[in-house]
Amino acid sequence: MKMSKPFRICLVLLLCLTLTGCQAARVSPSRQYNVWFIAKSTSTGFWRSAFSGANVAKSEYNLQLTICGPDTEEDYEAQNAFIYDAIADHADAIVFSSISYTENAAAIDAAADAGIKVVVIDSNVNSKKVSARIGTDNVAAGKKAASVAIDAGYDSLVIGIVNFDLTSRNGQEREEGFRTAIKESGIGAEIYTINVVTDIEVAKEETKQLLLAHPEINVIVGLNEPLAVGAAEAVAELGLGDSVTMIGMDTNVRCIDLMRTGNVSALIAQNPYAMGYMGVEACYELLEGASYDPDVWIDTPTILVLEETMFSPESQRALFSFE
Repeated sequence: MKMSKPFRICLVLLLCLTLTGCQAARVSPSRQYNVWFIAKSTSTGFWRSAFSGANVAKSEYNLQLTICGPDTEEDYEAQNAFIYDAIADHADAIVFSSISYTENAAAIDAAADAGIKVVVIDSNVNSKKVSARIGTDNVAAGKKAASVAIDAGYDSLVIGIVNFDLTSRNGQEREEGFRTAIKESGIGAEIYTINVVTDIEVAKEETKQLLLAHPEINVIVGLNEPLAVGAAEAVAELGLGDSVTMIGMDTNVRCIDLMRTGNVSALIAQNPYAMGYMGVEACYELLEGASYDPDVWIDTPTILVLEETMFSPESQRALFSFE
């Protein structure tokens, strides 16, 4: 009996959160497809987890898989070069997470025009030629982060948002969701946003300067893994763990350590392993004749991990994902 798409998605997400000793049956496609996975970077825990999921799908579907990404999450030109490398390599499909919503669009269009199936994960690109989109509902993730600030018990909020490049779609959607939820809560709030390069040390120094310039800040939010680490380290080094509610995205081990010491109040845990697995799986299915609705974002849900819930089984599975 063929499973419905929603049921299969739920099953994949469940498997990505539970270690088992079982190995899925190998699929034999009509030929070995050539798939490229072009990420935002290759250095963070988030992307290492995504690559682990992708490699499992590669083995299960008997695919050739090339994994690559730039050194920094600002280098969209390097991503474009990788896209054209994939075209030259006669790739059958590309799994892609966009650094720039606009500046990566022409290269992705060129790949699609060359007959390559494009599956976007994590961060969207401004192309109507993408075949499928998979990842976090970033607006909802931003609202989930805002719920922590709203529930922190302050009479009024003074918030510092540490965000990344203005052209990166997922960061802007997270901030949009955060701001919307704060506004809808009715709590008075003043919000300062800084946009910094995706680098832990830069984020730490910029967050320190923000906190020193505005000592009234009582909430800090870091909207991706490196920025969350940098912001959390700034809070810790300034000794503000008792007076500032620190909220971060993703589950870097440094943030987990700082949560144990009270310097991080909450983490919004994504599921990059599922994104990687489902991205490669979608490539295989598209190449075998399946179709997706590219206008419907296939959501990989987030989990809110609080300082007081971090040792629950669900939180532990989210915090210590596959790598």
